[in-house]
Amino acid sequence: MIKKVVIMKYNVFTYLVGEGFSNVFKNKKQAFTSFGTMCLIMIFFGICFIIVGNFNSFIKQVEAQQGIQAFIKKDATEEEIEQVKNDINEIEEINTIEFVSQEQALQSVKERVFKERADLLEGYNVSIFKTSYKITLTDITKTAEVKEKLLNIENIVKVTNTDEVIEVLIKVARGIKIGSYVIIIALIAISIFIISNTIKLTVYARRKEISIMKYVGATNSFIRWPFIVEGIILGLSSGIISLAIVSGLYMLLANNVPFVNFLANLNLKLLAFNEMFNFIVIIYLVLGMGIGVIGSTKSMKKYLKV
Repeated sequence: MIKKVVIMKYNVFTYLVGEGFSNVFKNKKQAFTSFGTMCLIMIFFGICFIIVGNFNSFIKQVEAQQGIQAFIKKDATEEEIEQVKNDINEIEEINTIEFVSQEQALQSVKERVFKERADLLEGYNVSIFKTSYKITLTDITKTAEVKEKLLNIENIVKVTNTDEVIEVLIKVARGIKIGSYVIIIALIAISIFIISNTIKLTVYARRKEISIMKYVGATNSFIRWPFIVEGIILGLSSGIISLAIVSGLYMLLANNVPFVNFLANLNLKLLAFNEMFNFIVIIYLVLGMGIGVIGSTKSMKKYLKV
């Protein structure tokens, strides 16, 4: 008895899936148009996702590199310099702290400013430089608060950083995130609309067959499922093709030497695609299936009284 039930359910399942595939091929022109449009939308979605992901990575890289320089008064003793370090470490937003001696400060100026003409600094006494602590933060949005706390520490006479760079980065990051979210939401809505219209045409073409099925006692779910399967097929197939295209485009960008060198000059690097791949695959699969199910359900609610 159980075996018969299992066989019957399996037969029903294969019939419904088969009907879903059949629906796609019965309306080839509209299905192909929907598939192509969905691919373009999913590609744009992938590009937006990658841009946001990389920009978030850039912000983290800048957070790790961006330093606040806290300068110590010249006549501070070793004990006082050590106490300054202890006081800095008590600030919650501090990520790392690095001591910069007068000799190191001079060498840094030679390497970063004068480069090939470092000989111009020969003969200069290191005493023209102050000892300092180079500090990085866990969150660069807290820069102003940390600067104020540092200036309240005894023996710190000056605190410097590139506030404008930080503010611009934060504003651009927010703008990109908000813009990407708006675009993604709009693309999802358009995708649902496209799937819905495709299913609607299939439903209309099979309206007589559906009426007969209802007349002989077919359940609502039995009628719905082939159309849901059709929506899932369109959503998943466009998602898989789009993933392959986005992967290829990203690999081309990651292997573009001028672009990579440009980022390297800014001390930035792209995320490796394998760092995003698993998450992108999940997003594409869920999005593809979700859009397919929602689009087909929306279409049937409006055009099928089942």
